[in-house]
Amino acid sequence: MTYLREQADSASVSLSIHLQPKASRTRLAGLHGEALKLCITSPPVDGKANAAVIEFFAKLFKIPKGAVTIASGEASRDKRIILAGISAGQAEAVLHPLLHP
Repeated sequence: MTYLREQADSASVSLSIHLQPKASRTRLAGLHGEALKLCITSPPVDGKANAAVIEFFAKLFKIPKGAVTIASGEASRDKRIILAGISAGQAEAVLHPLLHP
């Protein structure tokens, strides 16, 4: 799982994301190379797409929005997201059913 990495502190994970803005609906659409493909309805204007990414992962993992940060790629489709308070095992438990239905 190259899209998922446990951080050195073991209290957070990072996810590699490939973003598709202005999609018909917000959803995880599988893998794009070695990243999760996330489709969102928001346009990539004025930070709306980044806000939608943070909101999506906060709801998916049931964590506060403040626990989700964009570590790199704020102006790119390819992003690295940090989820604080989530272990690699917890993240895999949430993501696996969505990626392998």
